[in-house]
Amino acid sequence: MRSRYDSLARMMPRRTIPSIPLLIACLFICGRAAFWSAPLFAAEPKEVVLSNGMKVLLVEVPKAPVVTVQVWYKVGSRNEVMGRAGLSHMLEHMMFNGTTRYPKGMFSRLVKKNGGMDNAFTSQDFTAYFENLSADRVQLALELESDRMQGLVLDREEFQREREVVKEERRLRIEDDPQAYLVETLFAQMFMTHPYHWPIIGWFGDLDAMTLDDLQRHYDTYYSPNNATLVIVGDIKADQLLSTVQKLFEPIPRGPTPAPPTTKEPEQRGERRFLLKRDAQLPFVMMGYRTPNFASDDAYALSVLESVLSHGRSGRLYRSLVHDHQLALAVGAEYTLMQADPGLFYFYAVLRPGQTVEAAETALQQEIARIQSSPPTDLEVQRAKNNVEADYVFQQDSNFRHAMLLGEAETVGAGWRHVGHYVEKIRGVTAKDVQRVAQKYLIDDARTVGILIPTPPQSDRHQGAAQPASKP
Repeated sequence: MRSRYDSLARMMPRRTIPSIPLLIACLFICGRAAFWSAPLFAAEPKEVVLSNGMKVLLVEVPKAPVVTVQVWYKVGSRNEVMGRAGLSHMLEHMMFNGTTRYPKGMFSRLVKKNGGMDNAFTSQDFTAYFENLSADRVQLALELESDRMQGLVLDREEFQREREVVKEERRLRIEDDPQAYLVETLFAQMFMTHPYHWPIIGWFGDLDAMTLDDLQRHYDTYYSPNNATLVIVGDIKADQLLSTVQKLFEPIPRGPTPAPPTTKEPEQRGERRFLLKRDAQLPFVMMGYRTPNFASDDAYALSVLESVLSHGRSGRLYRSLVHDHQLALAVGAEYTLMQADPGLFYFYAVLRPGQTVEAAETALQQEIARIQSSPPTDLEVQRAKNNVEADYVFQQDSNFRHAMLLGEAETVGAGWRHVGHYVEKIRGVTAKDVQRVAQKYLIDDARTVGILIPTPPQSDRHQGAAQPASKP
């Protein structure tokens, strides 16, 4: 099973006790002058577009003799059609099943033999492949990636086998995880026509209906140099490495220009609400609102709003629902602006035993109403901006995360220079901006509420059904 970095993972509760960011925020409040002068990039990427249309970003970071090589394709579940959900993720799995030059198993074996590691991830908007390894082995990664960009062998037996692997992955990640199942259902309710409706991993029915021809068509359409970005960050000499990149990738012919999805989700007119009954221990509540992506200036105020509400124990949601009123064990809000199309701003709460869904939902809505009626304090906003900025800047200390920021921004359409401008945009957000976006987007008629109602485990139910029959 290949791991997948996807929007689903970003939607799961993950920041209930972020003590380290909180400490970092305190440090920045005290010592901000030095941070203001930080450069936009630790090292400016060298950008080259090859003659076949492939974009190459090279970043010299000589602090350690390691490198990450990442190939980002502009294809994700957003590019699929109804009835074939999960096609991009399935193809990601098949990309490790061999080419004529490097048969099945050889790709990862070669990387490991040379001291590196490799993997891939699929999202709603992209599919990306990477190798992390010693800098003096960078050419190996480039040879492997250039080979499978054009030479993938799609074998029928391997496809049948890999499909069962993906179905098992779905059972593990979605079917056996009631909170993940609720997230999936929330998206299906909030996006009725847009491809964000279906899950990245696909429905069982679509996986069963998928054919080898579907995969071949997907590969031929989207896996071409003009639909990809190569990002290399690490201990490299950009000018020297560029000739190797050109030698390996430039002979690959340009492919078709894929047509972008044109479906736009219509405006939501009235609250949507659903109940989900699954084996679980505790009730779980989610509330989602559709919000703009990076293309809107409001996205930066929404990012600060998320931090004001949800960043650690100083966030309003934790203080209210977890600390003061003892309603929830975990609570938070999530928003990401880095999506090709407008996405979601959502809230979640895992209820404390004995508490009611109604009380938790009311408390969440009260916190929304509070920030809509009165802007956050300047101290709250400054602390939130510091948190957002710290999280973002420190990601660039990692070659891997730095490359991901560049690759993701480039692939969703923001452009890699967005990474350098993001912090400036965040710094310009005011308390009034935060209040304004809360008033504009977190409105009742645009809300979708999902509630997980726990049911007894199957084994308990069976035992319960058997007990009466055993009585005399």
